[in-house]
Parts: sequence; C-alpha cells; structure tokens
Amino acid sequence: MSIEQFIENEVKSNDVVLFMKGTPQFPQCGFSGQVVQILDHLGVGYKGLNVLESAELRNGIKVYSNWPTIPQLYVKGEFVGGCDIVREMFQAGELQQLFSDKGIPVDAPAA
Repeated sequence: MSIEQFIENEVKSNDVVLFMKGTPQFPQCGFSGQVVQILDHLGVGYKGLNVLESAELRNGIKVYSNWPTIPQLYVKGEFVGGCDIVREMFQAGELQQLFSDKGIPVDAPAA
C-alpha cells in the first residue's frame, strides 16, 4: 500500500483523524497539543496518527492535503485545517457546529 493509499484509507475510515506530532496521550509539539486539548474538551472521539514515526507519513500528509504544516485535522474525509484554524473555529463555535452538522457526537461539558 502506498502512503497516499494509507492516508486516504485512514481519512475515509475514521470520522475524525488528527495527523499530529506525538500521540493524543503525549503530544510532541505545542500545536498538536492544542488541537488535542480542543478535541478532548469537546469530548469528540478521534484517531491520532503520529507523523514522527514515519518520514514518509510526515511528508505524505503534506502532499495529500497540499498543506505545509502539522497538525492536520480531518472530519468525515474533509481537511479542516491546522492548529490556528481549528483554534479559531473552536473559539467561534464553528468547530462544534461542524461536528454537529456531520453527525459526530460532541460530549462537551457546559461552559
């Protein structure tokens, strides 16, 4: 399986996928950590893929999305964005709406 096929399979077979540096339990960069915190705060189930384990994956995801930075968040097969976009969407309530629109349960505690 090529790296493109692997990425495509992960993005299509999981509702929410985060390509990140490190793991959800142990993020290896601040930007990945921020996205993990937002997703965990919202109570959204997601799959985290550590791009540090494979240079092929790290480079492949940048080509796949045509986006130069990690982390990258995908929801229902669609690229959402990196840390800044996810954070801005979360602060504006747009991320929660996106999950709702896509039928993904959000178990966020009331603010």
